[in-house]
Amino acid sequence: MPINLTINGSRKSVDVEGDTPLLWVLRDKLDMVGTKFGCGVGQCGACTVHIDGQPVRACLTPVESVGEAKITTIEGIGSAAVGKKLQQAWIEHDVPQCGYCQAGQIMSAAALLATTPKPTDDDIDAAMNGNLCRCATYLRIKAAIKQAAGV
Repeated sequence: MPINLTINGSRKSVDVEGDTPLLWVLRDKLDMVGTKFGCGVGQCGACTVHIDGQPVRACLTPVESVGEAKITTIEGIGSAAVGKKLQQAWIEHDVPQCGYCQAGQIMSAAALLATTPKPTDDDIDAAMNGNLCRCATYLRIKAAIKQAAGV
């Protein structure tokens, strides 16, 4: 079934079943492998993307449910001012260790800063609560978010 999507500002067409998870459309059909498969049940946040600016778990999102909404992935987040600041802060704080979860972490952080430009520690903890990091870089993640926010 042909499905049209808007991803990072570009129109894409894929021929998949409507119940195919968005994660697999991105990775397997469009070769956009920045979005990671983690747990497959929406618990770890590695597959976080934005749909109309809201963070969602791509592993749980049937592609047909996206409709005309705009999808932003880690490949596109750097084109937004907030995303660019976050990526730079991630580098300056040397946040990633294994790096596997970092795409999802940055996507959740970008969604937070879009709605809460000057987050408190509690705001950051709440927004990042669903993103797990096996390397436990949480303190560096928080520091990077604060730097990007200028707080």
